[in-house]
Amino acid sequence: MADQSLRRSPRIKVSSTYVLAALVGSGVVVQSQLVSVVGASARLQTAMTVFVGVFIQAVPFLVLGVMVSGCIAAFVSPAVLRKVLPRNEPAAIGVAGLAGMALPGCECGVVPVARRLIDQGAPSAVALAFLLSAPAINPVVLVATAVAFPGEPGMVAARFTGSLATAVVMGLVWSRIGRPDWMLPHGGHDHCGTGRSRWEVFTEAARHDLLQASAFLVLGAAAAAALRVLVPPVWYERLAGQMVIAIVVLAVLALVLALCSEADAFVAASMSSLPLLPRLVFLVVGPAVDVKLFAMQTGSFGRRFAIRFAPLTFGAAIVCGTLAGYLFLGGAR
Repeated sequence: MADQSLRRSPRIKVSSTYVLAALVGSGVVVQSQLVSVVGASARLQTAMTVFVGVFIQAVPFLVLGVMVSGCIAAFVSPAVLRKVLPRNEPAAIGVAGLAGMALPGCECGVVPVARRLIDQGAPSAVALAFLLSAPAINPVVLVATAVAFPGEPGMVAARFTGSLATAVVMGLVWSRIGRPDWMLPHGGHDHCGTGRSRWEVFTEAARHDLLQASAFLVLGAAAAAALRVLVPPVWYERLAGQMVIAIVVLAVLALVLALCSEADAFVAASMSSLPLLPRLVFLVVGPAVDVKLFAMQTGSFGRRFAIRFAPLTFGAAIVCGTLAGYLFLGGAR
Protein backbone atom coordinates (compact mmCIF):
# COMPACT_ATOMS: atom_id res chain seq x y z
CA MET A 1 0.00 0.00 0.00
CA ALA A 2 2.82 2.37 0.87
CA ASP A 3 4.52 1.59 -2.44
CA GLN A 4 1.31 2.41 -4.31
CA SER A 5 0.94 5.77 -2.57
CA LEU A 6 4.56 6.61 -3.30
CA ARG A 7 4.08 5.73 -6.92
CA ARG A 8 0.96 7.87 -7.10
CA SER A 9 2.38 11.01 -5.50
CA PRO A 10 4.60 12.00 -8.45
CA ARG A 11 1.55 11.83 -10.69
CA ILE A 12 -0.29 14.21 -8.38
CA LYS A 13 2.64 16.63 -8.36
CA VAL A 14 2.98 16.46 -12.11
CA SER A 15 -0.75 17.02 -12.55
CA SER A 16 -0.68 19.99 -10.19
CA THR A 17 2.23 21.47 -12.10
CA TYR A 18 0.37 21.08 -15.38
CA VAL A 19 -2.77 22.67 -13.89
CA LEU A 20 -0.76 25.63 -12.56
CA ALA A 21 0.99 26.05 -15.90
CA ALA A 22 -2.36 25.88 -17.68
CA LEU A 23 -3.82 28.55 -15.41
CA VAL A 24 -0.84 30.84 -15.90
CA GLY A 25 -0.96 30.31 -19.64
CA SER A 26 -4.69 30.99 -19.72
CA GLY A 27 -4.14 34.17 -17.74
CA VAL A 28 -1.51 35.36 -20.18
CA VAL A 29 -3.76 34.59 -23.13
CA VAL A 30 -6.77 36.33 -21.55
CA GLN A 31 -4.64 39.32 -20.63
CA SER A 32 -3.21 39.61 -24.14
CA GLN A 33 -6.68 39.31 -25.64
CA LEU A 34 -8.02 41.93 -23.22
CA VAL A 35 -5.19 44.29 -24.11
CA SER A 36 -5.83 43.79 -27.81
CA VAL A 37 -9.58 44.36 -27.39
CA VAL A 38 -9.06 47.53 -25.35
CA GLY A 39 -6.42 48.76 -27.78
CA ALA A 40 -8.77 48.33 -30.70
CA SER A 41 -11.46 50.58 -29.22
CA ALA A 42 -10.94 54.23 -28.43
CA ARG A 43 -13.96 54.22 -26.10
CA LEU A 44 -12.60 51.30 -24.10
CA GLN A 45 -9.23 53.04 -23.88
CA THR A 46 -10.95 56.12 -22.49
CA ALA A 47 -12.96 54.04 -20.03
CA MET A 48 -9.86 52.21 -18.84
CA THR A 49 -7.97 55.48 -18.44
CA VAL A 50 -10.76 57.01 -16.37
CA PHE A 51 -11.12 53.88 -14.24
CA VAL A 52 -7.40 53.57 -13.51
CA GLY A 53 -7.04 57.31 -12.92
CA VAL A 54 -9.89 57.48 -10.41
CA PHE A 55 -8.76 54.31 -8.64
CA ILE A 56 -5.07 55.23 -8.35
CA GLN A 57 -5.82 58.75 -7.15
CA ALA A 58 -8.28 57.56 -4.51
CA VAL A 59 -6.42 54.54 -3.09
CA PRO A 60 -3.86 56.47 -0.94
CA PHE A 61 -6.62 58.48 0.73
CA LEU A 62 -8.73 55.36 1.16
CA VAL A 63 -5.88 53.54 2.89
CA LEU A 64 -5.09 56.55 5.06
CA GLY A 65 -8.74 56.87 5.98
CA VAL A 66 -9.17 53.26 7.08
CA MET A 67 -5.90 53.42 9.06
CA VAL A 68 -7.20 56.46 10.94
CA SER A 69 -10.56 54.74 11.42
CA GLY A 70 -8.82 51.67 12.85
CA CYS A 71 -6.80 53.83 15.25
CA ILE A 72 -9.96 55.54 16.46
CA ALA A 73 -11.70 52.21 17.02
CA ALA A 74 -8.71 50.92 19.00
CA PHE A 75 -7.53 53.97 20.97
CA VAL A 76 -10.37 56.52 21.16
CA SER A 77 -13.38 55.77 23.31
CA PRO A 78 -16.71 57.50 22.71
CA ALA A 79 -16.57 58.32 26.42
CA VAL A 80 -13.94 60.95 25.59
CA LEU A 81 -16.39 62.82 23.37
CA ARG A 82 -19.17 62.25 25.86
CA LYS A 83 -17.17 63.97 28.63
CA VAL A 84 -16.51 67.16 26.65
CA LEU A 85 -20.06 67.65 25.42
CA PRO A 86 -21.88 70.67 26.88
CA ARG A 87 -25.00 70.04 28.94
CA ASN A 88 -27.01 72.32 26.67
CA GLU A 89 -28.25 70.08 23.86
CA PRO A 90 -28.09 72.58 20.94
CA ALA A 91 -24.54 73.53 21.97
CA ALA A 92 -23.66 69.83 22.29
CA ILE A 93 -24.96 69.24 18.76
CA GLY A 94 -22.64 71.94 17.43
CA VAL A 95 -19.66 70.54 19.35
CA ALA A 96 -20.39 67.01 18.13
CA GLY A 97 -20.58 68.28 14.56
CA LEU A 98 -17.21 70.00 14.85
CA ALA A 99 -15.74 66.93 16.58
CA GLY A 100 -15.94 65.18 13.24
CA MET A 101 -12.78 67.10 12.31
CA ALA A 102 -10.84 65.59 15.19
CA LEU A 103 -12.23 62.05 14.99
CA PRO A 104 -12.30 61.15 11.32
CA GLY A 105 -13.53 57.88 9.88
CA CYS A 106 -15.51 56.53 6.97
CA GLU A 107 -19.29 56.26 7.11
CA CYS A 108 -19.15 52.54 7.87
CA GLY A 109 -16.93 52.97 10.92
CA VAL A 110 -18.81 55.95 12.37
CA VAL A 111 -22.18 54.17 12.68
CA PRO A 112 -21.07 51.89 15.55
CA VAL A 113 -19.28 54.82 17.22
CA ALA A 114 -22.54 56.80 17.20
CA ARG A 115 -24.33 53.77 18.61
CA ARG A 116 -21.83 53.57 21.48
CA LEU A 117 -22.28 57.28 22.20
CA ILE A 118 -26.01 56.76 22.65
CA ASP A 119 -25.45 53.67 24.81
CA GLN A 120 -23.14 55.75 27.02
CA GLY A 121 -25.83 58.35 27.63
CA ALA A 122 -25.33 60.94 24.89
CA PRO A 123 -28.55 62.37 23.44
CA SER A 124 -29.43 60.71 20.16
CA ALA A 125 -29.47 64.05 18.33
CA VAL A 126 -25.89 64.73 19.44
CA ALA A 127 -24.67 61.29 18.35
CA LEU A 128 -26.39 61.65 14.98
CA ALA A 129 -24.77 65.04 14.37
CA PHE A 130 -21.39 63.38 14.92
CA LEU A 131 -22.41 60.46 12.69
CA LEU A 132 -23.07 62.84 9.79
CA SER A 133 -20.09 65.15 10.25
CA ALA A 134 -17.19 62.76 10.91
CA PRO A 135 -17.11 61.10 7.47
CA ALA A 136 -17.57 64.40 5.63
CA ILE A 137 -15.43 67.12 7.24
CA ASN A 138 -12.41 65.21 8.51
CA PRO A 139 -8.93 66.22 7.26
CA VAL A 140 -8.48 63.15 5.05
CA VAL A 141 -11.65 63.91 3.10
CA LEU A 142 -10.91 67.62 2.80
CA VAL A 143 -7.36 67.00 1.54
CA ALA A 144 -8.70 64.45 -0.94
CA THR A 145 -11.20 67.03 -2.17
CA ALA A 146 -8.43 69.62 -2.61
CA VAL A 147 -6.35 67.12 -4.60
CA ALA A 148 -9.30 66.08 -6.75
CA PHE A 149 -10.23 69.71 -7.51
CA PRO A 150 -6.91 71.56 -7.89
CA GLY A 151 -7.29 75.30 -8.18
CA GLU A 152 -10.79 75.19 -6.68
CA PRO A 153 -10.43 75.97 -2.96
CA GLY A 154 -14.10 76.93 -2.95
CA MET A 155 -15.00 73.25 -3.35
CA VAL A 156 -13.22 72.39 -0.11
CA ALA A 157 -14.85 75.26 1.80
CA ALA A 158 -18.25 74.50 0.29
CA ARG A 159 -18.04 70.79 1.09
CA PHE A 160 -16.99 71.52 4.66
CA THR A 161 -19.75 74.07 5.18
CA GLY A 162 -22.50 72.08 3.46
CA SER A 163 -21.65 68.85 5.30
CA LEU A 164 -21.31 70.53 8.70
CA ALA A 165 -24.58 72.37 8.16
CA THR A 166 -26.29 69.09 7.24
CA ALA A 167 -25.04 67.48 10.46
CA VAL A 168 -26.06 70.37 12.70
CA VAL A 169 -29.45 70.88 11.03
CA MET A 170 -30.31 67.18 11.29
CA GLY A 171 -29.18 67.13 14.91
CA LEU A 172 -31.43 70.08 15.75
CA VAL A 173 -34.35 68.62 13.80
CA TRP A 174 -33.98 65.23 15.46
CA SER A 175 -33.82 66.85 18.91
CA ARG A 176 -37.30 68.22 18.21
CA ILE A 177 -39.01 65.32 16.44
CA GLY A 178 -37.03 62.23 17.44
CA ARG A 179 -38.58 59.72 19.83
CA PRO A 180 -36.74 57.11 21.90
CA ASP A 181 -39.10 54.33 20.80
CA TRP A 182 -37.98 54.87 17.18
CA MET A 183 -34.53 53.48 18.02
CA LEU A 184 -33.44 50.03 19.14
CA PRO A 185 -32.25 49.90 22.76
CA HIS A 186 -28.99 48.14 21.84
CA GLY A 187 -26.55 48.49 18.94
CA GLY A 188 -25.48 45.92 16.42
CA HIS A 189 -21.96 44.90 15.46
CA ASP A 190 -19.18 46.71 17.25
CA HIS A 191 -15.54 46.69 16.25
CA CYS A 192 -14.47 47.22 19.84
CA GLY A 193 -15.48 43.91 21.33
CA THR A 194 -14.39 43.00 24.81
CA GLY A 195 -11.46 40.78 25.62
CA ARG A 196 -9.32 41.81 22.64
CA SER A 197 -6.09 43.73 22.43
CA ARG A 198 -5.99 47.15 20.83
CA TRP A 199 -3.95 45.73 17.96
CA GLU A 200 -6.70 43.17 17.26
CA VAL A 201 -9.35 45.89 17.36
CA PHE A 202 -7.26 48.07 15.03
CA THR A 203 -6.62 45.31 12.48
CA GLU A 204 -10.24 44.15 12.45
CA ALA A 205 -11.64 47.67 12.09
CA ALA A 206 -9.13 48.61 9.37
CA ARG A 207 -9.65 45.34 7.50
CA HIS A 208 -13.43 45.65 7.65
CA ASP A 209 -13.45 49.25 6.44
CA LEU A 210 -10.82 48.63 3.74
CA LEU A 211 -12.63 45.65 2.22
CA GLN A 212 -15.98 47.39 2.21
CA ALA A 213 -14.67 50.75 1.01
CA SER A 214 -12.50 49.16 -1.69
CA ALA A 215 -15.48 47.35 -3.15
CA PHE A 216 -17.41 50.58 -3.44
CA LEU A 217 -14.36 52.38 -4.85
CA VAL A 218 -14.17 49.82 -7.67
CA LEU A 219 -17.87 50.34 -8.28
CA GLY A 220 -17.47 54.10 -8.28
CA ALA A 221 -14.47 54.06 -10.62
CA ALA A 222 -16.35 51.74 -12.98
CA ALA A 223 -19.39 54.02 -12.86
CA ALA A 224 -17.23 57.06 -13.62
CA ALA A 225 -15.70 55.25 -16.59
CA ALA A 226 -19.12 54.13 -17.84
CA LEU A 227 -20.58 57.62 -17.50
CA ARG A 228 -17.67 59.05 -19.49
CA VAL A 229 -18.05 56.72 -22.50
CA LEU A 230 -21.71 55.66 -22.49
CA VAL A 231 -23.47 58.96 -21.83
CA PRO A 232 -23.48 61.17 -24.95
CA PRO A 233 -21.82 64.56 -24.43
CA VAL A 234 -25.04 66.30 -25.45
CA TRP A 235 -26.72 64.85 -22.35
CA TYR A 236 -24.15 66.50 -20.13
CA GLU A 237 -24.66 69.77 -22.00
CA ARG A 238 -28.41 69.61 -21.47
CA LEU A 239 -27.99 68.59 -17.83
CA ALA A 240 -25.51 71.42 -17.27
CA GLY A 241 -28.11 73.84 -18.58
CA GLN A 242 -30.76 72.55 -16.16
CA MET A 243 -29.19 73.21 -12.76
CA VAL A 244 -32.09 71.94 -10.64
CA ILE A 245 -32.33 68.69 -12.58
CA ALA A 246 -28.54 68.25 -12.46
CA ILE A 247 -28.55 68.67 -8.67
CA VAL A 248 -31.32 66.10 -8.23
CA VAL A 249 -29.71 63.61 -10.63
CA LEU A 250 -26.31 63.74 -8.90
CA ALA A 251 -27.92 63.56 -5.47
CA VAL A 252 -29.70 60.36 -6.49
CA LEU A 253 -26.48 59.08 -8.04
CA ALA A 254 -24.66 59.62 -4.72
CA LEU A 255 -27.47 57.77 -2.97
CA VAL A 256 -27.16 54.74 -5.26
CA LEU A 257 -23.39 54.52 -5.76
CA ALA A 258 -22.70 54.47 -2.00
CA LEU A 259 -19.05 55.53 -2.34
CA CYS A 260 -16.61 55.89 0.52
CA SER A 261 -16.13 59.52 1.54
CA GLU A 262 -12.34 59.25 1.10
CA ALA A 263 -12.77 58.41 -2.59
CA ASP A 264 -15.93 60.11 -3.83
CA ALA A 265 -14.19 63.41 -4.65
CA PHE A 266 -12.23 61.74 -7.45
CA VAL A 267 -15.39 60.29 -8.95
CA ALA A 268 -17.03 63.72 -8.80
CA ALA A 269 -13.95 65.30 -10.38
CA SER A 270 -14.22 62.90 -13.32
CA MET A 271 -17.62 64.41 -14.20
CA SER A 272 -15.86 67.44 -15.61
CA SER A 273 -18.62 68.27 -18.11
CA LEU A 274 -20.99 69.22 -15.28
CA PRO A 275 -20.88 72.43 -13.23
CA LEU A 276 -19.29 72.39 -9.80
CA LEU A 277 -22.56 72.93 -7.91
CA PRO A 278 -24.21 69.57 -8.76
CA ARG A 279 -20.93 67.80 -8.09
CA LEU A 280 -20.73 69.53 -4.70
CA VAL A 281 -24.22 68.25 -3.84
CA PHE A 282 -23.00 64.79 -4.86
CA LEU A 283 -20.18 65.13 -2.29
CA VAL A 284 -22.45 66.42 0.48
CA VAL A 285 -25.19 63.82 -0.01
CA GLY A 286 -22.93 60.76 -0.35
CA PRO A 287 -21.40 60.61 3.17
CA ALA A 288 -24.75 61.58 4.74
CA VAL A 289 -27.13 59.06 3.21
CA ASP A 290 -26.85 56.18 0.75
CA VAL A 291 -28.08 52.62 0.39
CA LYS A 292 -25.31 51.01 2.44
CA LEU A 293 -25.71 53.55 5.24
CA PHE A 294 -29.45 52.91 5.28
CA ALA A 295 -28.76 49.19 5.75
CA MET A 296 -26.19 49.81 8.50
CA GLN A 297 -28.43 52.29 10.32
CA THR A 298 -31.29 49.81 10.14
CA GLY A 299 -29.11 47.18 11.77
CA SER A 300 -27.71 49.48 14.48
CA PHE A 301 -30.68 51.74 15.26
CA GLY A 302 -33.70 49.92 13.86
CA ARG A 303 -35.90 50.14 10.79
CA ARG A 304 -38.29 52.68 12.35
CA PHE A 305 -35.36 55.04 12.79
CA ALA A 306 -33.87 54.54 9.32
CA ILE A 307 -37.09 55.10 7.37
CA ARG A 308 -37.51 58.46 9.11
CA PHE A 309 -33.91 59.63 9.35
CA ALA A 310 -32.71 58.81 5.82
CA PRO A 311 -35.30 60.84 3.82
CA LEU A 312 -34.90 63.84 6.12
CA THR A 313 -31.12 63.66 5.79
CA PHE A 314 -31.36 63.37 2.01
CA GLY A 315 -33.43 66.55 1.79
CA ALA A 316 -31.26 68.44 4.27
CA ALA A 317 -28.06 67.47 2.46
CA ILE A 318 -29.41 68.69 -0.89
CA VAL A 319 -30.52 72.02 0.56
CA CYS A 320 -27.35 72.61 2.61
CA GLY A 321 -25.09 71.55 -0.24
CA THR A 322 -26.88 73.83 -2.69
CA LEU A 323 -26.75 76.84 -0.35
CA ALA A 324 -23.05 76.23 0.34
CA GLY A 325 -22.46 76.04 -3.40
CA TYR A 326 -24.11 79.38 -4.02
CA LEU A 327 -22.15 80.88 -1.12
CA PHE A 328 -18.68 79.63 -2.11
CA LEU A 329 -18.96 78.77 -5.81
CA GLY A 330 -21.33 81.38 -7.13
CA GLY A 331 -24.03 78.84 -7.87
CA ALA A 332 -23.82 78.32 -11.62
CA ARG A 333 -20.19 77.22 -11.75
